[in-house]
Amino acid sequence: MASAASSDSLNMALSGREVEIIELVAEGLTNQEIADRLTISKRTVDNHVSNVFTKTGSKNRVALLNWAMDNGKICRDGFNCCALPEHDDP
Repeated sequence: MASAASSDSLNMALSGREVEIIELVAEGLTNQEIADRLTISKRTVDNHVSNVFTKTGSKNRVALLNWAMDNGKICRDGFNCCALPEHDDP
C-alpha cells in the first residue's frame, strides 16, 4: 500500500485532462464515448486512461474509481465532496 507522501505525489502528477478523464470514466462512459464527448480520438483517450492507471497504480476501472474516491478526485452521492460555502441569494 502506498504511503501518504507517495499518494500526494501521484495526485500532483495528474494533469487536468487526466482528472477530466477520471470524471468521465466515473460517469460510466466507454473510451469511445469519452472521445466523442471531448472531440478527441479514441486512441488519445486510450493513452490517457493507460497513463492514469499507471499514475494511480490502478489495474482496472473499478480500482481507478476506488482510488479517485479515496483521493477526492470524484464525488458520488455526497461522499468525498467538498462542502461548498453557502450563498445568500440577493
